[in-house]
Amino acid sequence: MKTAVEKILSRASGREASAGDIVEAEVDVYMVHDPMGALVEEALRELNGKIRHPERVVAIQDHFVPAKDIESANLSKRLRDLCRRERILHYEVGAGICHITLPEEGHVVPGDVVVGTDSHTPTSGALGAFAVGIGATEMAAALTTGRLWFRVPETVLIRVSGPLPEYVFAKDLILKVISTMGVDGANYKALEFSGDTVERMVMDERFVLTNMSVEAGAKTAMIPPDRVTLSYLEGRARRPPRPEYSDPGSHSEVLDVDASSLEPLVALPYSPANVRPASEVQEEIDQAFIGSCTGGRLSDLIAATRVLRGRKVKDGVRLIVIPGSRRVYLEALKSGLMETLIESGAVVGPPTCGPCLGAHLGVLAEGEVAVSTSNRNFRGRMGHPSSRVYLASAATVAASALRGRITDPREVVP
Repeated sequence: MKTAVEKILSRASGREASAGDIVEAEVDVYMVHDPMGALVEEALRELNGKIRHPERVVAIQDHFVPAKDIESANLSKRLRDLCRRERILHYEVGAGICHITLPEEGHVVPGDVVVGTDSHTPTSGALGAFAVGIGATEMAAALTTGRLWFRVPETVLIRVSGPLPEYVFAKDLILKVISTMGVDGANYKALEFSGDTVERMVMDERFVLTNMSVEAGAKTAMIPPDRVTLSYLEGRARRPPRPEYSDPGSHSEVLDVDASSLEPLVALPYSPANVRPASEVQEEIDQAFIGSCTGGRLSDLIAATRVLRGRKVKDGVRLIVIPGSRRVYLEALKSGLMETLIESGAVVGPPTCGPCLGAHLGVLAEGEVAVSTSNRNFRGRMGHPSSRVYLASAATVAASALRGRITDPREVVP
């Protein structure tokens, strides 16, 4: 019996791989983004290495974009120069956040081994890939050799059943899982999400589950490819999928979650595992942020506008909306979502990771409080060390923007 992860790494390494084994696997997709591009270039120079498969590399400008200062402009320029020199596919400013753009543009298919210079690279596991975040030196080594070593992780099955109540989303589900497992409960393990709840989820929601598994310490996360996956890939996949599925009984642990019992949740500062029902928090806020790789997809903007339509953001509260990609931005414009958001009082920025990591377009001042659809609320994550960030779904963030305090969306939308 083998898990899907073991099967993918067996194929990629050319040997039978089991949890705990060390394997050297061939990499199918390499993702490099602007904060790390310069470091990757330096490491490549030290190794005197030549990129073995430039056609498998995807570079994306997404963190400090448009450039906020001279330092970020120089970092972006160095990534552009590397891409031009090595003939690497390069997505410019405005294309989108790497974890949204990579799947959206068809660069990942089921069965792939994906490495990226960002810790939330496991997002692509929602497509049935083995996707992990790595550092610049590891990336340089992988680019040079075409392979990278991994200790094969054991896989924990997260079995989710039952219908999600209204105004409860994948963000609430993953916050529940993280609070149950703890921030180190899945250290160097793979999480595999299944069950009828997951099967009913659209891809936008599935990406949230695999993305935030990292906050429980997971090495990677995965969702078995199904008709929803294949439908998403139709017309965008750049090569045929090679799906792998776990054999029954191959998982090291099983965690059952009853989705029907969930309610809108928030993660309090300063840990994604510090979770409470939104209805019990009531903290006043200065800023509400809808965006990032776990809150900037079209389904998030739809959820937010369901709450905001015909209403105004409370005086004194800033609502910042950042579409996760150019495609999302265009769809929101064409469908009228953007008009609803702006009429409610939101300010809309270009696709970027900026506010999520306190880089720009929404940095918090001393003592300020924000509620955010992003994935981390560590101390100082979005600005001043004394600021505080609450994590929530787009609907909860929108409801909070209306009331000026953390609010269960069911309080404002019956």
